[in-house]
Amino acid sequence: MDVTLAAGGAWTDPACPVARTVDLIGDRWSLLIIRDAMDGATTYTEFHQRLGIARNILADRLRKLVEHGILDKSAAAYGRRHTYRLTEAGQDLFTAVVALRQWGERHAFAPDEPHSVLVDDRGRELPELHPLDQDGAPLSAEASHVRKTA
Repeated sequence: MDVTLAAGGAWTDPACPVARTVDLIGDRWSLLIIRDAMDGATTYTEFHQRLGIARNILADRLRKLVEHGILDKSAAAYGRRHTYRLTEAGQDLFTAVVALRQWGERHAFAPDEPHSVLVDDRGRELPELHPLDQDGAPLSAEASHVRKTA
C-alpha cells in the first residue's frame, strides 16, 4: 500500500493516524465509493449509477483508492472494463463505516424519518458499536487520551 500523498501533497498532521486517514479517504466521494464497494458495487458503471457522481471525479477517486491500496483494480472477464474490489485495507474500514452509519442514524435523522438499516446475513440489525477498554468496560472520549510517540 502506498502511504504517501499525491505528488506535492503533504500530510495534514504527519504523526496523527486520524489525520492521515482523513487525508487518504476522508472526502465525501471516497467514503461513499468504499460504502458502495462494501455493498457489492464492483464496476465503474455501478459506482456511477449508485452515486450520481461526475465521471471525472469518480475516475479520480477510484484511481486514488487503488493507489493507496484501498481498492484493487483488475481487468474484467469481458471487454475493456475493470472491476474494483476492496483490499484487506479496504475491508478494515468496515468498522469505521458502521460507526459513521450509526452516528448518522442517531444524529442526522429526525426520530420518525425513514432511513436504510444495515443488517447481517440473517436480517438482524447490527448492534451499536462501543469502544471498550482492555478489561471490556465501555470507554468514552473523556476516559481516554492520545499518547504522543517519539
